[in-house]
Amino acid sequence: MAGENGNVIEHKAYARVGLLGNPSDVYYGRTISFSLGNFWASVRLQPSKELVIVPHPTHDLVQFESLSHMVNRLQAEGYYGGVRLLMAICKVFHNYCRDENISLREGNFTLSYDTNIPRQTGLSGSSAIVCAALSCLLDFYNVRHLIKVEVRPNLILNAEKELGIVAGLQDRVAQVYGGLVYMDFSKKYMEELGHGNYTPMDITILPPLYLVYAENPSDSGKVHSTVRQRWLDGDEFIISSMDEVANIALEGRAALLAKDYGKLVTLMNRNFDLRRSMFGDNALGALNIKMIEVARRVGAASKFTGSGGAAVVFCPDGPSQVELLEDAYHKAGFVIEPVKVIPSLLNDIDLKSISSK
Repeated sequence: MAGENGNVIEHKAYARVGLLGNPSDVYYGRTISFSLGNFWASVRLQPSKELVIVPHPTHDLVQFESLSHMVNRLQAEGYYGGVRLLMAICKVFHNYCRDENISLREGNFTLSYDTNIPRQTGLSGSSAIVCAALSCLLDFYNVRHLIKVEVRPNLILNAEKELGIVAGLQDRVAQVYGGLVYMDFSKKYMEELGHGNYTPMDITILPPLYLVYAENPSDSGKVHSTVRQRWLDGDEFIISSMDEVANIALEGRAALLAKDYGKLVTLMNRNFDLRRSMFGDNALGALNIKMIEVARRVGAASKFTGSGGAAVVFCPDGPSQVELLEDAYHKAGFVIEPVKVIPSLLNDIDLKSISSK
């Protein structure tokens, strides 16, 4: 919803699922991701006399019952709230427009947000808040037509980098575009364009998928461990493994287009196995590994949606296997629900701003 001349503007950005190829997006690789309708963040912009960023009553809590309550809260959820994310995207947006000679009209606003994306589940909750806020700013300043769709994920990522959040472009692309997107982050594209080559796909080619996560993820591990440095140092095992992960997305695109779901099973499982071999069990965490193994014990394909905390699962044998899967996950203490895929979020103005390749 968008408006001008004093109207309230509100936008949603959805959680995302990395289906194939992650985490190769930060290693000049390829991925396939989609926008997950089960969870979202929303940002509301209302014109106001002064510029105000409104703390969320739950996620930006600054009043506690006691010192131990505050410490327990920080240990469980860290120092993370949405206010700093909103401030960071405002700064990045302003500086980008200044550098690109995009003039911004006078006027202030009040930004507030809400989110139901579970924390620490690898579903891109932080970037969803930033993405929704960016969409509000594009409409408030009426510059949607001036900032290309392909560039917007970079702005979201840069806002998070301001705060020391380490991530790649994949999540932000899925959230900006919506729907199902094949992404190629080859070095050629990244160096020449400053971003990847993004190709939307028809969401109806996806089979039924399931989302699994822990309600209280206490064992998320340190997923990125030393892999990044080893890759930079030219470690042959990491380089060849990451190349194979990237090729999984390429093969997965062909498999989905052909609706070869048997191949999808193989690729999803291989994607996880490669991640595990590179990062190691200590980095992944016992709870995350259990999440994958529960699915495999009933013959389902499973892999992380991101860097851990949630998994995407496919049952090639249909409803009877789904029943076994649901029973196994409930007994293991996990939440399982059918995946809802959100179609493309791009409007006519957005589509016109996409560069012709």
